[in-house]
Amino acid sequence: MWGENSIGSWMNGCYFMHRPVQRKWRDSLFQKKEVIYSETIGVCIVDDIVKLADNKKDTYNYYLLRSVYDKTKKAYIPVENHTVQLRSLITLQEALALRDEEHYDEKSEQEKGEVVYVTERAQKSRTHQPQLSENSENTVQSD
Repeated sequence: MWGENSIGSWMNGCYFMHRPVQRKWRDSLFQKKEVIYSETIGVCIVDDIVKLADNKKDTYNYYLLRSVYDKTKKAYIPVENHTVQLRSLITLQEALALRDEEHYDEKSEQEKGEVVYVTERAQKSRTHQPQLSENSENTVQSD
């Protein structure tokens, strides 16, 4: 079941094996400081992209992910051939739809955390935008 091409990673003091999945490397590359969703730790930030070596001294690129909610949670996930779901965050519309679902309370803590993060971030961005009055376009400033 686990072949010689299997890749492992450490997370919260545990070593996890991941079967390779064929992906286009450039299509799935996240950038440092990007906030993404990981099925294992929820909303997280790509803290770094590091090179780690296996027993054969082959090196692989790994994402160092840190939870935005619990700074002690971190995970090393292979950039290539990972089986852990990593993706961009959902949109505000998707977050609101999930929050309004009948069985929202049954969602995982990671999923609920993503909804909270996306909706709070949207609220913060709205409060930091300058508000224009309805007729501000038509007003002429005089000295």
